[in-house]
Amino acid sequence: MSGRDGKKKPLKQPKKQAKEMDDEDMAFKQKQKDEQKQMEAMKNKAAGKGPFGTGIKKSGKK
Repeated sequence: MSGRDGKKKPLKQPKKQAKEMDDEDMAFKQKQKDEQKQMEAMKNKAAGKGPFGTGIKKSGKK
């Protein structure tokens, strides 16, 4: 036993190369962005309406 082994460093992983996006990938990403925008719009619209928009009313009775 040498006594000075210590921690071994992990081998370096090769860097990931940026893959080229074809038309299908670009269309899929665009579709995801559109769906995200629709969800945000629906959340904003739903936040102002309905019984949940005003909060819970307490009667004060015990």
